[in-house]
Amino acid sequence: MKKTLTLIICVVLSAFLVIGCAGNGNGGGGNDTVDTGADTTDDAGTAGDDTERDGPIRVGFAIKVQDSPYFVSLVEALIEEVESFGWEISVLDANNDTTREAENIETFITQGKDLIFVNSVEPYAVIPSINAAADAGIGVINLDSGVGEGAREITTVYSDNLQNGRLVGLAYADERGDEEIVSIILSGARGNVAGRERRVGLFAGIIEGRLGVSEAEAWDLAEAFEDELQSTGSATNEDANFIVRGQGWGAWTEEEGLAAAEDLITANRDLTTVLGENDQMLFGAMTALDNAGIEGVNIVAAADGAKRAFDLIREGRYFATGLNSPYLVAQVGAEIARQILEDGVDMWSFPSPTLTNPAAVTIVNVDDYYDYGF
Repeated sequence: MKKTLTLIICVVLSAFLVIGCAGNGNGGGGNDTVDTGADTTDDAGTAGDDTERDGPIRVGFAIKVQDSPYFVSLVEALIEEVESFGWEISVLDANNDTTREAENIETFITQGKDLIFVNSVEPYAVIPSINAAADAGIGVINLDSGVGEGAREITTVYSDNLQNGRLVGLAYADERGDEEIVSIILSGARGNVAGRERRVGLFAGIIEGRLGVSEAEAWDLAEAFEDELQSTGSATNEDANFIVRGQGWGAWTEEEGLAAAEDLITANRDLTTVLGENDQMLFGAMTALDNAGIEGVNIVAAADGAKRAFDLIREGRYFATGLNSPYLVAQVGAEIARQILEDGVDMWSFPSPTLTNPAAVTIVNVDDYYDYGF
């Protein structure tokens, strides 16, 4: 079903541009192409080329992998968006291989695509490919994954990890009132920037909500809390009556989330809360809690947006998750591309990054956001 989020796209873009909006985060093989009828001859102009074209606008999407519902939905959403413009799109899957990713982007450059979307395997390995596209006059929009300094991309579109986490933390602080928060946290991968942003956002929101401090002060306190967690394996803010007893590394998956949670849960049977950086790991934690016979523990995700989590929120079994929607990312990215390729907006006029609007999805508003889930 097509998601009609024109208003949200307007809000995201209008903060940066004086442009009117009218109207109403292992599925395929390495070089498998989603065939949408795209011609592979080099007959289309490049981004910003205002010469008359012989056919429709043609774009490519170099995706790193399709091994989860999020990435499958991201591809499907982008195809739906650009085809609604009357454009043609080809998708090449790198299967998490940086060499194959470079080959895929080079294929799009050789084919003379008007614009290339990228979801990169690794932020620095992709820089030469992005810059090669720019040298050929082809703009690159990154979706969901950031790139390293020195890449000449148009922009990177992704969810606001910090604010998603903060809003969820604020909602949970309000839910708990003055009651102690005794928690563990499940994290995706060491050194992952998005994961760190999500958990620090959670810490900031909880601390801000419980202490009544300014947002700026909450960020400082959350950074200190994070530093303590990484240096000692646990962290406490006594004034906020908030403790994280341990951190497990769940590789973003339900299976690894279960394994990471088991020992922590067994050692901390008095938990009030399991925090996490995505929904999948927390699904594993819920199984670990069931296996240990522990009930009444709140499940709180900094960001994700799986419909399975939304269903659990509806049932009252899952407190909240932050809005990390592949549909929003695809639609904002596609709208930027449309402004460049159809309206003639300078591709270098867009800010980077471009963040989608954050939200804490709870039982109060889950029905409003349900169709944005994946």
